[in-house]
Amino acid sequence: MFGAPQPVTASSTPLVPLVPILRRPLDPAGASGQVRRWYENELGWPTVPGDPLRLPVGVRYDVLDIPAEAGHTALRRLAPGSPVALHGDRMLLLVAAGSAEELPGLLEWLDWGALALDLVAIGAGGLMGAPSPPVPHGGRAVPPARESRVAAPCEAGAPPPRDRVGSQGAAVWLRPPEPGCEVEASLPTLSALGGGGGTPDLVRLVNTVATQCHRVRLRRACAQPPAMRAQGR
Repeated sequence: MFGAPQPVTASSTPLVPLVPILRRPLDPAGASGQVRRWYENELGWPTVPGDPLRLPVGVRYDVLDIPAEAGHTALRRLAPGSPVALHGDRMLLLVAAGSAEELPGLLEWLDWGALALDLVAIGAGGLMGAPSPPVPHGGRAVPPARESRVAAPCEAGAPPPRDRVGSQGAAVWLRPPEPGCEVEASLPTLSALGGGGGTPDLVRLVNTVATQCHRVRLRRACAQPPAMRAQGR
C-alpha cells in the first residue's frame, strides 16, 4: 500500500545560508568621540587613535607627575589658567614643552640632583591618559575612559618604570584647560626666569615641587616601623 521510502537528496532539503552576525560599528559620536572632539577641536591638542583616549606629550606641553600630597602646595606657583589633572594619588602639572629635558640639569643646579625624588618628567614620546572634559553648567557628564595611563620616559632622581600608572580610575581635571585660550601662555617655562610677567618660571615651580616631594618622602619614612626604616638606610 505504501511505496518504498524515497531517499532524501541534497536538493530536497532547504538550504540555510550561513550568514555571519554583523557587529554594530562603534558610534563615532559616542562618549569617546565627544572627548576626542573636545581636545582636537576646542583645544587644538592632538590625540592618539584608539580607546582609551590618550594625549601625546611633548607637542604642546610636558608633564610633571608628582604625589598629589606634594602637588597641592605647588599649585600656588602656577598661573590660574595653568591646567592640572589628578590621577588617583598622583598630580599631573602641565608645563611648557621641552621642560622635561631641562629638569635633570635644573635639579642639579638647585642642589636636588643627589636625592631620589618621586618626581617624574614626561616629555616628547610620552603619553597621558585624557581626562574627561569639565561638565558645563547644566550639562551632562561625559563618561571617563576605562583607564588613564601615563607613559613616563624619564624620572628625575631615580630610574622609572616605562609605563607609569597611578591608582586605578580615570584622571580628572583639577584645573581644566580653557577652550579658546592660549593654554601655552599660562604654562611655567624656563624662559620666564627673571622676567617680571605673570607667568611663573619653571625654576620656582621645580624647587617648590622638589621640596614638597622630599618632605613627603621623609614623612612616609618616619611613618614606617623601625625595622623597615633600618632596611631603607
